[in-house]
Amino acid sequence: MRLEPPEKVTREQIVLDVREIEPLLQAPPMDMKPWPPATITLRDGREMYIREAKLEEAPALMDFVKKVMEIDHDFYDIVGARVYAELMGWYRKRLKDPYVLVGMIDGQLAGLVNGRLMNEDINISHHTMTFIRGGRIGAALFYCKAYYAFEILGNEEFWSTYESYNGWRIGSVFMAQPSYPWPEYQHELGGARVYYVTKKYWDSSIKNYAREMVGSDLNFDVSDEVIKANEVLRVPDKVAV
Repeated sequence: MRLEPPEKVTREQIVLDVREIEPLLQAPPMDMKPWPPATITLRDGREMYIREAKLEEAPALMDFVKKVMEIDHDFYDIVGARVYAELMGWYRKRLKDPYVLVGMIDGQLAGLVNGRLMNEDINISHHTMTFIRGGRIGAALFYCKAYYAFEILGNEEFWSTYESYNGWRIGSVFMAQPSYPWPEYQHELGGARVYYVTKKYWDSSIKNYAREMVGSDLNFDVSDEVIKANEVLRVPDKVAV
């Protein structure tokens, strides 16, 4: 769009350095506390290590998620496409206050969870993906994400939505998550319904129920040996369906 200036000006062209534009495209970051490395014992006895994903690991994660996008089964395609975009937004610094946690078993990627902070009170859950079957890995990672929101970041609400029937069954039905009235409240993932957990509900019910689903609790006293064994991320050879 072009309009003639309503006044005589000294310069008719203004040249901007992209380094001056970039601060306007990136949201000013909040002071987010990091996720402390932890382990959790799965239902089948395996130990899963949970840590923050490293930004330099984003390309490898995106390459693997591309394979998920190609699967026309249980909504893998739409979940994969959206997770790919979220990882790219994180990698290119086009998401406000994102976080990505990875679950690893013996150095191999078992699953990931991601989300972002809307503000100091509201934590937006994006996705939970599992890449190895068994042990209730998805439930364990979802618990980690909610634990991060309430116990570490001090958020007051945790907002979710669901694309797959299984995700809705585990998250919404089993955990009896209420929803906000729609369309007054919409989740950023396509404007779907917002299912939420408050800090009070987490403390009184959800936290203990999630622990029961997983079968154990988080251990933040992680040995240097476990940390070293999971320092390098290895993605699976194929997507488990």
